[in-house]
Amino acid sequence: MAKDRMRFICAVCGYESPKWLGRCPGCETWNSLEAERVAPAPRAGAITSSAQAEKIEDIEIKEEIRLQTGMQEADRVLGGGLVPGTLVLLAGEPGIGKSTLLLQSAALLSRRGKRVLYVSAEESAKQVAIRARRLGLPTSGLVVLPENNVESILAAVLNQHPDLVVVDSIQTVYVPDLGSGPGTVSQVRDAATCFMKVAKANEVTVLLCGQVTKEGFLAGPKVLEHIVDVVLYMEGDSYGTYRLLRCTKNRYGSTNEVGVFEMTDKGLKEMRNPSECFLAQRPKQTPGSVVVPCVEGTRPLLVEVQALVGTTPFPSPRRTATGIDQARLAVLCAVIERKAGVLLSNRDVYVKVAGGLRLVEPAADLGIALAIISSSQDRPLKGDCVVLGEVGLAGEVRSVTRLQHRLAEASRLGFRTAVVPRRDYDNLVTGMAVIPVASILEALEALI
Repeated sequence: MAKDRMRFICAVCGYESPKWLGRCPGCETWNSLEAERVAPAPRAGAITSSAQAEKIEDIEIKEEIRLQTGMQEADRVLGGGLVPGTLVLLAGEPGIGKSTLLLQSAALLSRRGKRVLYVSAEESAKQVAIRARRLGLPTSGLVVLPENNVESILAAVLNQHPDLVVVDSIQTVYVPDLGSGPGTVSQVRDAATCFMKVAKANEVTVLLCGQVTKEGFLAGPKVLEHIVDVVLYMEGDSYGTYRLLRCTKNRYGSTNEVGVFEMTDKGLKEMRNPSECFLAQRPKQTPGSVVVPCVEGTRPLLVEVQALVGTTPFPSPRRTATGIDQARLAVLCAVIERKAGVLLSNRDVYVKVAGGLRLVEPAADLGIALAIISSSQDRPLKGDCVVLGEVGLAGEVRSVTRLQHRLAEASRLGFRTAVVPRRDYDNLVTGMAVIPVASILEALEALI
C-alpha cells in the first residue's frame, strides 16, 4: 500500500512546501506551515467531465435580479444587492460587527418574504435568538441552524431551498472527510469550495463570515479570496462607533464603493450624511485642527485631522499617529522642518484622525502638515476652510483626483474657503473662495 504523501501549506499566504519549514519563504512568518495529506491523483482514464465548450457569442445572458438587503449602505457596496448564486465573504476583526450586519441583513430579507437559513457554527440557536430580540429585528421567517458539519449544512440547504444562506463563520465549520480540525488551511479551503459548488448549482446566495489576523489579513489560506465572488472588509475601531464596509473584490460590480455605519445598542445604523457626523463635535478656531475632504470609494467625506505638538524631555522625540501611517507622519515632519523652517526635532508630534477613520490617500498630506504647524505655533488656521493636496519631498504641493466632488461636499456643509494645489486651479469651477498653492511654504503663509 502506497504511503500517503504530505505537503505543508502556510496559513497566512498559502505557500506550499514539500517539507516542514520553521519560517515561510513566501511571507516570512514563523511557525505558519500546516501539514496536509495529498490525495492520490486520479488515473487518466478515470477523468470525465460534463462541461461543453461554447462560443461566447452563443451564451445567453439573463438580466441580474439582485436581492436587496434592506440596508442601502450595504447594497451600495455590493453594487446594487446580492446576485443569486454568489459566494460572498465578509471579514473583519472580532467584535467589529460582522455577525450583527449579517443577522440584520438576514432578518430584513426574511421580512420581505425571502427564505433565509442562518447557520450558526459558533453560537447556539438560543444565543442568536437573544441577540436578534435585543436588536429588535423581525425574525418571523428566519430559520437558524446551529451546526458546524459542512455535510449537514449542505443537506439542510438542499432540503429547504433558501434564497440566502449565512454561515458564521467559515473558520469554525469542518469537512468530516478531512482529518484536520476546523480552521486549518485544508478545512477552510475545502469548506469554501463546497459552499461555492452548492451556490452555483442551486442559484443560492451564500454569505460567509471570516476572521482576520492581528496584521489585518484574512485568516486562512489566500486561495479563499480567490474562490469567493465578493470580498468585503468591515473596518473601524471596535471601541468607537463608526464602521466602514469596504469591497476589495466584486465580480458583479465595482470595488470603489464604501458603506458607512454607526454602531448603536440597536445594531448598525446607516449613515446617509457621514461628513456631518464626523464634524459634529469639531472645535472652531482651535490650533492643530484642520478639515480634509477625502474620498472613500466614489463618496467624498469631510474628516477632521488633529495634531498636538509639545516639547519632549527625551533625546528622541515621539511620532505617534492614529488613523494615518506612522512612516508617513515621520516623512511629513521631515519635510516640514526642512522646507517650512518649523523646528520639530526636539518636539513630540501626535496626529489623530477624528471619528476612527483611517486616511490612506496622499490628498490628506497638506492638511496633516498644516495641522502640525498650526499646533506647533499655537495659531489656528485663518477662516473656516478645507485643505487638500499631496506633499512631495521637495515641499511641493501636487494635484489630487476628484477635486470638484470634494469641494462640492465641502460647500454643501457650509465651508466657503479651500486650499488646493495650484495645478488644479485653472479648470476648477466652484462657488468657494479657492486659494491655490504650489508649495507647503505658500500654504503656511496663506493660512498661518
